[in-house]
Amino acid sequence: MLDTYGWSQTLQHQFTDHAARGLLPARVIVQQRGLYRLATQEGEVSAELSGKFLHEALTGDHPVAGDWVACMVRAQEAAATIHHLLPRSSVFIRRASGPGGGSQVVAANVDLVLLVASLNADLSLRRLERYLATAWESGAQPVIVLTKADACAEASALVAAVQNIAFGVPVHAVSAVTGQGVAEVSALLAPGKTAVLLGSSGVGKSTLVNALAGAELMATGGIREDDARGRHTTTHRELVVLPTGALILDTPGMRELGLWDADEGMAAAFADIKALGAACRFRDCSHQAEPGCAVRLALERGDLDGGRWKSYGKLQRELAHLDRRDDPQAQIENRKLWAQRHKASRQRLKHRDSEAY
Repeated sequence: MLDTYGWSQTLQHQFTDHAARGLLPARVIVQQRGLYRLATQEGEVSAELSGKFLHEALTGDHPVAGDWVACMVRAQEAAATIHHLLPRSSVFIRRASGPGGGSQVVAANVDLVLLVASLNADLSLRRLERYLATAWESGAQPVIVLTKADACAEASALVAAVQNIAFGVPVHAVSAVTGQGVAEVSALLAPGKTAVLLGSSGVGKSTLVNALAGAELMATGGIREDDARGRHTTTHRELVVLPTGALILDTPGMRELGLWDADEGMAAAFADIKALGAACRFRDCSHQAEPGCAVRLALERGDLDGGRWKSYGKLQRELAHLDRRDDPQAQIENRKLWAQRHKASRQRLKHRDSEAY
């Protein structure tokens, strides 16, 4: 069973010390409110965290679906106690919703991130840019999957618009009704490899899982007619083995995706803007009114979409706000920077007024 769920020689090497203490390896296939379902060499078992693990581990180090753990298995009870979390090869993290939200681990140890969006009125390029930044930061390879292609009269134009912001990320339009594109997505899922589906509610993630599996594995729901958005049908994260031997992790739809520590992901998702910034005359160009600004020139020529530029600025400000909130020194530096800007602004106004006389 461990091989079915992606066990490898690398994991075997990492597990040596745990094995010496009599623990067994397992992969988390379901995680829901502190309770776990594990795949072990003894079969599937229910599990809980040990008291020590529960109280000493940081929140982000609690296991989620896709994680590998070291546990003590009680085979006769079909139960286990989780004692350790194995190092993660990739991790998808978002800012938790709500006031003062910290980080939330959504998925771990995935090879492929399928960013799912529906070809309907709720399709948002700006939302996809946000997902791409977080996906690149995770360490996994992103792929964009656009569902419900059969119900969209402008599918080709919308796919082209998504490709314009994807920059090398594969984009697939699929339909679970006609089967369009399903084989192409299935071909990306190699046996023993893990993919995670991420997207808003109602975009068709569970329907896509069923199409890839050729069976009704996941419950599905409909779309609200008033705003083209869907209802939650998946209520927990679950790792599913497809008939091909690939593993796929379905996740509940996310109403919002707050960035969390995504500097590298931003650089990858907005590689075009980073390249333009590097071509500016001044290394510290703010892209406002400096001479020789490659970004402003690209905007004036229409080579850089204004909406994409605004999206980039919004996401950068979001990350900067997190840095200031979590780092007191960063807050101090930010206040100093704004004081300098206000002082310079006052000096420019004073100089302009003196010239007027």
